[in-house]
Amino acid sequence: MIVWNPDLIAFSIGSLAVRWYSLLWCIGLAIAYYVVMRLYKKQGIPEEKFDPLFFYCFVGILVGARLGHCLLYEPAYFLAHPLEMFLPIRFDETGNWHFTGYAGLASHGGTAGIILALWLYVRNTGVNFIRVIDNIGIATPITACCIRLGNLMNSEIVGKYTGSDYGFVFVRLGETLPRHPGQLYEAIAYFVFFLISLWLYRRYPQRVGTGFYFGFCLTSIFVFRFFVEIFKEVQEPWELDMVNAVGINQGQLLSIPFVVIGVMGLLGVYRRFGDVAKAS
Repeated sequence: MIVWNPDLIAFSIGSLAVRWYSLLWCIGLAIAYYVVMRLYKKQGIPEEKFDPLFFYCFVGILVGARLGHCLLYEPAYFLAHPLEMFLPIRFDETGNWHFTGYAGLASHGGTAGIILALWLYVRNTGVNFIRVIDNIGIATPITACCIRLGNLMNSEIVGKYTGSDYGFVFVRLGETLPRHPGQLYEAIAYFVFFLISLWLYRRYPQRVGTGFYFGFCLTSIFVFRFFVEIFKEVQEPWELDMVNAVGINQGQLLSIPFVVIGVMGLLGVYRRFGDVAKAS
């Protein structure tokens, strides 16, 4: 049993406090940036076509993840408070606002957001769309790993009670009983998927541009996500009714389309469409 109560602040510079969650997000994006930069160089893609990629990815992930959480998990609240979807604030009962940061990001929304952002990116650069998403697919698991470590540092997206001495006691939540560290399960799995992706690329670099690596990324992450939900608490109370009605929660339901899309990539369905998203 691990009693888990880390400081939320990684370090401070003067009055600026940098939280572990933000730091781990940045580390994950920085590693992915470096990995994709190296892949672009090895594949002979001009540097000027790489330069805008980070901007598209960052905006796509952030906007997609935020809207995904707001519209898929708390639609009633955020449709009544639309400004809070886009600004990191919350209004209280008196009408005063408070800075909260973006408290609520959904991985499914982030995935959809980055796919749309990459489509816009290739429209402006002319790089082959399937090649781009394959390269991003190789690097994505390490970012997902860092994000889940950030969730662990925040004591959020926790697992169910283990009913034994095994697990993490999340002191920040005012608890004394151990839970499954679902965030850690995911972080470890995504790190392993990242290593497998690099190994596969070294053996089969010619598969970049076929959709294989994009397919492996989506399939591995979201199949694991589907099953790890068994050990996790639902994020919103209404999901309990959903589980009772259909046997799965919102996270599992939203994972299914991404698994289907991923399997299509593994089977080479996208190979013939490699040039569809090029700029005209």
